[in-house]
Amino acid sequence: MKIDFHTHIFPGKIRDNREKYFHGEPEFTLLYDSPKSKISGAAEIVETMNEQGVDFSVTFGFPWKNPEVYKMHNDYIMEAVERYPGRLAGFGCFDVMDDGAGQEAERCIEGGLAGIGELAFYGSGIDRESIERLEPVMEICLKKNLPVLIHTNEPVGHKYPGKTSNTLKQIYSMVRRYPENIIVLAHWGGGIFFFSTLKKEVKESLKNVYFDTAASPFLYDTDIYKYAKKLAGIDKILFGSDFPLIKPARYFKELDNTGLSKNDIDKICGLNAERLLKQAVQPKL
Repeated sequence: MKIDFHTHIFPGKIRDNREKYFHGEPEFTLLYDSPKSKISGAAEIVETMNEQGVDFSVTFGFPWKNPEVYKMHNDYIMEAVERYPGRLAGFGCFDVMDDGAGQEAERCIEGGLAGIGELAFYGSGIDRESIERLEPVMEICLKKNLPVLIHTNEPVGHKYPGKTSNTLKQIYSMVRRYPENIIVLAHWGGGIFFFSTLKKEVKESLKNVYFDTAASPFLYDTDIYKYAKKLAGIDKILFGSDFPLIKPARYFKELDNTGLSKNDIDKICGLNAERLLKQAVQPKL
């Protein structure tokens, strides 16, 4: 089973009139102001999955500031999961700085979603306040043993839309603050697993942390897979395409040229995610 752990879909209201949602949402404007920035819906992701051999996808929306918009978007994710049983699992998404974030996380989970994410801190980075504001969400997910997916990125290198000011120290402080939560760090976690070679503390602190591959073809050489296997562990790597940014087939082609064994590739492309999601979506997997 091939499982894509990182995809985005949007309801028709937003797909058909994205400009209407720019007001008060600078991060959405930054990422989707260009007509070249693709926005897809549930039917399109399932069609792409069928074309490219993906059996199951985890999908979510955007960390909107406006409660009306994030509730509407999360409702759409719930509807998509019901519309495509056995094909989609949904995560709830919102701006954690909003006072209603904890209530929305609870509503999403009660509504059948399998986790929370992709939570992002585009303006601030993962600063102290951001880490503290995660607490109600982390508490709810810990009780349910559900994953929380956090946007991270490498703190060096070229700039691009959506690259935040997060630092490795901030990422590390966050995972240390919530050591028992299942945390998935998007975009290879900014490379924090490279510090697993330290003799003390880091390896233990990352025990419940996973890393997805979203946008990897744009960011890293294919060597990242063998380094991640050695330093993070093959069981901690989750294939995520960041659909519709990149289609899954590009990742599969890259994986075939990494030198990894078929068993390793099977773990990255589905077995690891299946194990992680089993409790939340057992009837569907």
